[in-house]
Amino acid sequence: MNQHLLMIEDDARLAAMVGEYLGQSGYQVTHAGDARSGLVTLEAQAPHLVILDLMLPDMDGLEVCRRIRALPGALAATPVLMLTAKGDPMDRIIGLEMGADDYLPKPFEPRELLARIRAVLRRHGEGVPAAVASHMRFGSLDIDRDARVVSVNGLACELTSYQFDLLVALAERAGRVLTRDQIMEAVRGRELDAFDRSIDVHMGRIRAAIEVDAKSPKRILTVRGVGYVFARQQD
Repeated sequence: MNQHLLMIEDDARLAAMVGEYLGQSGYQVTHAGDARSGLVTLEAQAPHLVILDLMLPDMDGLEVCRRIRALPGALAATPVLMLTAKGDPMDRIIGLEMGADDYLPKPFEPRELLARIRAVLRRHGEGVPAAVASHMRFGSLDIDRDARVVSVNGLACELTSYQFDLLVALAERAGRVLTRDQIMEAVRGRELDAFDRSIDVHMGRIRAAIEVDAKSPKRILTVRGVGYVFARQQD
């Protein structure tokens, strides 16, 4: 069965071009021309990934992303690839903070869009070896690999698929200091730009979800000038 993508984009010509290109690569693409119809389609069809334009006529793309993350059940974890009208770093940071898994500035090459879609879907659906334990526990923090759910004291934490993979990568290497490059390499996907600080945005979101006090983290610690370390001993 082909993977189903939902493209929420008000530029019908662009959507048709992208739909045709991705269709040739084996994807089924549904187009929604505005935010409200896109959200309705998302709930009705549960696509594998959403391609979301930042600028929509009836609602800001960031608000759409926020609403997706607030949906019940598995829908909330639907991967989101956000399209921005320009390469403004703030667009990227805000999008990631709102829960987007990746972003791509316009204009873009269809081949790059395809590569990013494949990378996000791979991160989202990639399994783990059977020999690896399905659960990891660190004090009150529980990471369920099979269900792709993280909870603290039994309460589920809201993380994007990419943030879940980042957390797992850190937890698997608990007690080991990792550079940003090593963390990005561990989750695989796209190459890391040496000046790319988006990893810090994701870490901030993960801390907000799993830490008692994100401003004074006890689980994910910053090692100044190096990177991050996941605490082996936790409450």
